[in-house]
Amino acid sequence: MNIKLATNGLVCPFPLVEAKEAMAKLNKGDGLIIDFDCTQATEAIPSWAAEEGYEVTHFEQIGDASWTITIVK
Repeated sequence: MNIKLATNGLVCPFPLVEAKEAMAKLNKGDGLIIDFDCTQATEAIPSWAAEEGYEVTHFEQIGDASWTITIVK
């Protein structure tokens, strides 16, 4: 199951904070799709996922300053 988290408009570190809270509620194997527009999160979110042992299955820039990333717990 994939859950979508839209954090566009939130400044760092809030996209990461919200991602951590959402991921904590998911079961192993579930995915979290995060849409964000904070440049710092392009490094912070994948780094956090790697530290936690989560798999990044998709990471794409979808606009001038917006990205989407999918992380599987």
